[in-house]
Amino acid sequence: MKYLKQIVAITATALALQACQSKKTETANSDNSKYCLSDSMQHLVQISEATSENIKDELTLTGQITYNQDKVVKIFPYASGQVLDVKVGLGDYVHAGQILAVMKSAEIAGTNSDLASSKADVEISKKTMEQAEQLYKSGINSEKEYLEAKQNYEKAVSAYTKNQSVGSIYGSNGTGSDYVIKAPINGYVVEKKITTGMTLRTDAGDNLFTISDLKDVWVMANVFESDIEKVKEGYEASITTLAYKDKVFKGKIEKVSEVLDPDNKVMKVRVRIPNDGLLLKPDMFAQVIVTNKEKLEATVIPSAAVIFEFGKYFIVKYNGNCDLDVSKIDIIKDVEGKTYVRSGIQKGEKLLSAGQLLVYNQLTQN
Repeated sequence: MKYLKQIVAITATALALQACQSKKTETANSDNSKYCLSDSMQHLVQISEATSENIKDELTLTGQITYNQDKVVKIFPYASGQVLDVKVGLGDYVHAGQILAVMKSAEIAGTNSDLASSKADVEISKKTMEQAEQLYKSGINSEKEYLEAKQNYEKAVSAYTKNQSVGSIYGSNGTGSDYVIKAPINGYVVEKKITTGMTLRTDAGDNLFTISDLKDVWVMANVFESDIEKVKEGYEASITTLAYKDKVFKGKIEKVSEVLDPDNKVMKVRVRIPNDGLLLKPDMFAQVIVTNKEKLEATVIPSAAVIFEFGKYFIVKYNGNCDLDVSKIDIIKDVEGKTYVRSGIQKGEKLLSAGQLLVYNQLTQN
């Protein structure tokens, strides 16, 4: 019985010592797990606050730069003939009324001949009418003869006016056989299909020049059937090109086609963008990123704050220099440097958005 009491006493003492040791270990571990930002670390980290906003969505499309068709004029010949001189070259800037080319044309010669003949008819018929009027007033001629003379004069004037209009369309000066082709608008010669000495025919159906105002251009982008619902007029678009990789051009979708391209099975959307410095050239390939806001609202944090490890996403929450903890988050999507979060942090909570990886390692190393 004595031995039994000793054994019980020894066991109780051992258990008490073990419990005391365990308590000390827990206290030590608790002290070690508490991490504070040092003065140097406070200068390395950046503290951000979670906000809330409507979720943005991005869609990447391929496209091509083209002319603003509202500011493009194709120039066709109004008369057949031989080109005598071409005054401008491809890429030249021209003003409205500037001479682009001069050609010799039998049609123009005929028009000028008709103009001269009709002008002479006007002069002759006018004199005849004046004489008939005097004779009528003197009672020598009848009223009928005077009215006929007046009618002939009016016909001559009408014919002369018609020939003048035809001559002005051709750009004729009223004499000779020269056909002068002039620029109808200000802009750049973006297409030229005429050379000195070539013979032109009006029934060829081909234009001689194309003039465009390149102050703004269109981007025609391709949208596949699966993405049609993600694109609407008014959505913002960011355009990049191979020529200017670091430059982003901003615009908005101003037109969405109602039909699919029968060859490529894509829907075309049009983005109009200012062409400052004339950097964008027609036929350049472009990447178009369309951005729109969904009606669903979510918590937003800087994408730079997110840590990815073990197939999961984490952040470091900040409640104070000595009150930091790691939180697992559930991500909805990442758009334009913003990460939309479903859970793990709430609006108004603070987190580290720079230098957080160092703190994360300190907090998780134990």
